[in-house]
Amino acid sequence: MHDERFPGLHRRGFLAAGTGAAALALAGCAGGATPDEAAGGDGPPRRGGRLRAAFAGGGASETLDPHLANLFADVARAKALYDKLADYGPDLAARPRLAEKWEPNKTMDRWQVTLREATFHDGGPVTAKDVLYSYRRIADPEQAFRAKASLEPVDLDASRATGDRTVEFVLKRPTAEFPNILAAFGAYIVPENASRFDDKPIGSGPFRFVSFTPGRSAVFRRNDAYWDGAPHLDELELVVANEESARVNALLGGQVEYAHELNPATARAHENGGRIRIVRLRNSAMQAFCMKTDRPPFDDKRVREAFFLIADRQELVDGALSGAGEVGNDLFGKGYEYYASSLPQREQDLDRARALLKRAGAEKLKVTLDTSAVAAGFTEAAGIFRDQAAKAGVTIDVKTGSKDSYWSDILDGGTLCCYRSGAMPIEAHISQRLLTDSTTNATKWHHKDFDAQYRQAQSTRDKTERAAVYARMQRRLYTEGGFLIWGFADWIIATARTVKGVETSAPANTLDWARFDKVWLA
Repeated sequence: MHDERFPGLHRRGFLAAGTGAAALALAGCAGGATPDEAAGGDGPPRRGGRLRAAFAGGGASETLDPHLANLFADVARAKALYDKLADYGPDLAARPRLAEKWEPNKTMDRWQVTLREATFHDGGPVTAKDVLYSYRRIADPEQAFRAKASLEPVDLDASRATGDRTVEFVLKRPTAEFPNILAAFGAYIVPENASRFDDKPIGSGPFRFVSFTPGRSAVFRRNDAYWDGAPHLDELELVVANEESARVNALLGGQVEYAHELNPATARAHENGGRIRIVRLRNSAMQAFCMKTDRPPFDDKRVREAFFLIADRQELVDGALSGAGEVGNDLFGKGYEYYASSLPQREQDLDRARALLKRAGAEKLKVTLDTSAVAAGFTEAAGIFRDQAAKAGVTIDVKTGSKDSYWSDILDGGTLCCYRSGAMPIEAHISQRLLTDSTTNATKWHHKDFDAQYRQAQSTRDKTERAAVYARMQRRLYTEGGFLIWGFADWIIATARTVKGVETSAPANTLDWARFDKVWLA
């Protein structure tokens, strides 16, 4: 294949390699192995080889500065070179990484973090000073680093190193879920005073820097001194291919062993073909309609409940996601820590929906649904829901907006829109989207008593009691919230059958997603 959109693929003959990027790759067996055989037939890891993984990229503006990581390709590169103090497990609970442990005081407004013994690629130890430098750099008001909002609860001026490997973090308020801050997206630890990232990046991650050409390719070599065990691969190359067809063709042609982000139709076409293996990461992306609760018609909770009951969730999953997902229950974070799984699965009930609309004086309701081709399945979901709503006497006018400005347009404008979200802890979803002062509160859910419940949860030391508070909050959202969460989409990856050992149970944005150090080549 010669594809100028994918220039890295034909510059040189590559070694046999494997895949990785996104907690995604599938452990597979040669030939037509069944899923059970694939899961259990890897055998012992084999050392060596170069893994080549294809991602959509960001063009010539790409950087290896981990605090600027926004795209999936950025994160894959950052995870190869750097570590965070913590990261999210498959249930979106924080797991220790560079932090060996963390302990709060009684009021949970001060946390002592102890670092494990780890070294940077230049041999220097990872210290408390490096941690504080990294976090203060992220929090710089002159910069727009992704993790800045996550670090907001931390008073970094008052926080201090209490030893070479201990940090006391002083918080602005009690924060029971402080470990989520340590695991925040983009909160990577860099050496103190680090400023050169694209030509000589030094991290503590599983791979060392070899070369980087923005928009084309990044090459890394195994870090034999990695604290979590040296990778099995000799080398890792992450190449850029913005078109899905280029990524898939490169995989089929043997020019890469891993292709990130496939659409459901492509996955179905290759699912049983035998040449490549399809990897589905469940519960990776919430799919929803967002109702603005501060304006008509959705300022009436009876109308919101009616819309909950209009949705045929399975039809939406089958039609908008081509079946590549599972139904939702109007709550974020299915399968994650604190998820209120005991609430009954909501089903379509058009009779009750019509009755609720009648009581609300909205029998012949007309509403505009904003959508866009900005995300897979959005326009399809809008059309399906329009037809479902018509059966309840509701007229929906589907308005297709610009891909470039959609997310900013729908944050404050309109009344009903298509919406999605990647994986994050339920606590983070609440704090970022459902508090009165949340900056991305798209449903305009403004309730002081709900805010108080969140503060109560954050100041509750006992985890069981804290879970009970989150359960009460979710019960209210289930009853009268503004998110009609109809499904959870799979994140789809494809790998060569030579690729082994990649975790398949982790949603996108978790520890084992985009993680190549545990992968090997058969």
